[in-house]
Amino acid sequence: MGGYEVLELWWVVPSGVALLGYGLALAGLTRAQRAVWVKAQVVVVRQPAHGAPKGPGIPVTVAFRDPATGEEFVLPNDGKHGSAIEVAWVGREVDVRYPPGQPHRYRIVPNMVDERNGRGMPDCAVALLLLGLAIHAAVVGGWPGALLGFGSLFTIAGALSPDIRMARVRNALLASAVAVPARVVAVTMDVHIDGEGDEIVSHTPVVTFTTREGVDVTVLSRDGIREPSRSLGRDLTVHYAPSDLTVYTPDPAADRRANAWAVATVVMLLVTGIAAVVTGAVLL
Repeated sequence: MGGYEVLELWWVVPSGVALLGYGLALAGLTRAQRAVWVKAQVVVVRQPAHGAPKGPGIPVTVAFRDPATGEEFVLPNDGKHGSAIEVAWVGREVDVRYPPGQPHRYRIVPNMVDERNGRGMPDCAVALLLLGLAIHAAVVGGWPGALLGFGSLFTIAGALSPDIRMARVRNALLASAVAVPARVVAVTMDVHIDGEGDEIVSHTPVVTFTTREGVDVTVLSRDGIREPSRSLGRDLTVHYAPSDLTVYTPDPAADRRANAWAVATVVMLLVTGIAAVVTGAVLL
């Protein structure tokens, strides 16, 4: 078999990975499905150090009980146990998972529904397969094939995107937002090297505020604060959703614009995809 024939079999690997992954998920044999899933509670919140990287998130200590033994574990999280926590308060519940009998290897999981089914790997394989099919259609079919392939890809991506739903939910939650005073208590700093070897420095303010119910909240505020590198010690106002403290903003107008742009992006993706598919079908 020549090199060209081998290249034509590019779809075998992503298809095989997808089939294997979905098969394991149906059989309940993925790592996520075999893990122990419990609710943990944040019991200690510490402030990130000024100038530290934002990657580890907000340092917290979580407590949870192993359902197999009934033993309670109180363990620190320094960003090495799953997803970093960027909004923290004492009493916040988070989902954690760990291998049976190994609670010290716990991982914080931000979206239990998506993670618990164990279909993350095969879903990624399907995405790669669809991208490969679009490229293959462009190579084989020229412009009509490219329009059909990538048009279909854009349409699927737009139809499956959760951005519109998330924007509507966020707007609804912030519609009843409560405004409270807040303060920037630290600013994290990350240094990245671009393709030309230049340093790119990004800053993320660490903001604290107290809800009207007396809950002290610490957040990594990625958006809505002007000149973040110079924001240490700045007093500001934070608007938070009383029913979900993870939903907050220091700039409601900018937040609404960002949500509107997210919705518009999905709509444009759908319109572009459908138009490309129709045009490609006409040119065939």
